[in-house]
Order: sequence, then C-alpha cells, then structure tokens
Amino acid sequence: MNKDLIRSQIRAAKALLGDEEKSTAAQKVFGRLEQMAAFMMADRILMYHSLPDELSTREFIARWCDRKQFFLPRVNGVNLEILPYDRSSLRLGSFHIEEPDGDNTVSVDEIEMVVVPAVAFDRRGNRVGRGKGYYDRLLASLEAMKVGVGYDFQMRDDGDIESEPHDVPLDIVITESFTVSVRRT
Repeated sequence: MNKDLIRSQIRAAKALLGDEEKSTAAQKVFGRLEQMAAFMMADRILMYHSLPDELSTREFIARWCDRKQFFLPRVNGVNLEILPYDRSSLRLGSFHIEEPDGDNTVSVDEIEMVVVPAVAFDRRGNRVGRGKGYYDRLLASLEAMKVGVGYDFQMRDDGDIESEPHDVPLDIVITESFTVSVRRT
C-alpha cells in the first residue's frame, strides 16, 4: 500500500482519539516495555519526545529518568544527533518538538536501546515514518535494539508496508495489546 495513503488513514484514526484513550494507550504500551528483559538490562536508552499525535513519552521518561540514562534526538540538517536528556535544557526545535540543547552529543555506539515512534508498523518490523527519513538514517547507524511503539491500529497487515532499500526494520514492535518480536533470518 502507498505510504502516503497509510499516513492519511492513520492520521484520521488518531484524530478520533480522546485524551483518556491516549493516556491509557501510553500506559499500556510503556508498561509492556518496562516488563521486557531488554529494557531492564539497558542503561542507555534513546527515546523520543512525543508530538501530540504520538504515544506520550513524558510520564514514562519522568518515571525512569533517575534509574536509566535517557537520550533524545535533535535535528541537525537532514540527520538526527543524540544528546543526553535533561528536563532543564530542552528547547523547542525543529517541527515543534522539544529537543535537548547544548554541545554534548553522544555517539550512536553508546546507545543500547532505541525507542522510536512511527506512523505505522507491520509484524516484520517494517515502519512508515513521517516521510523525512530522519529515523531511517539514524537507525541505519545503530547496533542497539530497535523498538517501535504505537497504537493497536498502527499495526498493519504484512505486505501493507512496502520495504525500500534504505528502510531499517525494527527488532520489536509494542502496541497496547501485543508485543511482536521480529525474527531475523
């Protein structure tokens, strides 16, 4: 299926969600993440700072920031750079997302797990992003475990998401109702 059509369908579904539904979904998804052995063992985790239409990460980050070292991406040209999370040093950056301020960027080699949003996922770990390729470029350089999070309706049937050569599949996809571990051959 065409990625623009998928984006349009998901955007329409997200527009129907109320605040309570969004909050409940975020609690369920991040509750599932917290139970994973890979999360428990990881100390250096790259998160995302959520946009209004994404699963909110704010409560999750606040709950764990004293026990895990979180990092956030910051747009730099056509790429994302990684900086430590510090609530006191966030500023409104590209695309109206709160991003870390400062010069203390971190190498991708230091990240053990990355938690990424997407517009849609499938059970093979394919994802549809917003179309700018920021996360594809970042994920291609990471050896860390790649975890996608989203609402149940963001999970598409296999074959709906056409994989392109530059696409980097995820290792795990988590929604409110299920966790999919992608098997690599």
